Amino acid sequence: MPEYGYFLSCEQYGPAELIEQARMAEQAGFQSLWISDHYHPWNDEQGQSPFVWSVIGALSEAVSLPVETAVTCPTVRMHPAVVAQAAATSAVMTDGRFRLGVGSGEALNEHILGDAWPPAHVRLEMLEEAIQVMRRLFTGKEVNHHGPHYTVENARLYTVPDEPVPVDISGFGPAATQLASRVGDGYITIQPDESMVEQYRKGGGGAHPVSGGTKVCYDLDKEAAVRTVHRLWANEQLPGELGQVLPSPKHFEQAQTLVTEDMVRETRVCGDDVDEHVAELKQFADAGFDMVYVNQIGPDLRGFFDFYRTKVLPQLRQAS
Repeated sequence: MPEYGYFLSCEQYGPAELIEQARMAEQAGFQSLWISDHYHPWNDEQGQSPFVWSVIGALSEAVSLPVETAVTCPTVRMHPAVVAQAAATSAVMTDGRFRLGVGSGEALNEHILGDAWPPAHVRLEMLEEAIQVMRRLFTGKEVNHHGPHYTVENARLYTVPDEPVPVDISGFGPAATQLASRVGDGYITIQPDESMVEQYRKGGGGAHPVSGGTKVCYDLDKEAAVRTVHRLWANEQLPGELGQVLPSPKHFEQAQTLVTEDMVRETRVCGDDVDEHVAELKQFADAGFDMVYVNQIGPDLRGFFDFYRTKVLPQLRQAS
């Protein structure tokens, strides 16, 4: 039976709001937390983007739930040696309940220091080398590394957890999924695609955990929910590699003018139909996922958590 967690959106909420949502999630019966790691929101309507490592420190005191970044890019904006220190400290503060989710990133967040944004195959090479560097640092031993993308000299983490931080790799296509299956401690994806899960497991992932996530908009008024999603998260309907290569929120705002409310209505669960919410999450369970995370887009957070506590989560657990 999969576990069900809540997805904290740093793009849409400030630190205090995220901490309060985490408390409500724990009270509602969610079993773990995802938290996004961005420098920018996708568009100005979302309007937030706090530093994720500060928020994780607060989460370690506010709740007892496991926490995972979904996902951190440890390649351009932050050097992997710095990410390793942040992740190791997070694991210590959460008593080992932290997993580091990583991915190859987006220009939106990673090009801010003026670095060139590499093509996809180079980003995956960088990600693999970054993971190697971080895992060596998690041992608490001194690390010297001179690779094609990163240099580390006389680096040692003195604050490390008893066990190395698990590193889960995000993949939305065959190449990234292959990397996850080869070197990851787990696999993250947002499509309930059984074939990708099968590729991961057969490629070397074995019994390592597979995690997926989705966004919904609970609201008593379905059409109001559709409008909310269209205003805040139309960027998720953009095709191809636009999400990886557009450089600023303004570019996403320009591109998402192509997204209609009908497109949102057809692809995103909106409203208060229990069966629709259950079906949205159950498709991940049916595809073989071990963890399923859900994010509430709309403003009625108390209504959402009550709805999931009393109606959605009990049905999902009964179905499993």
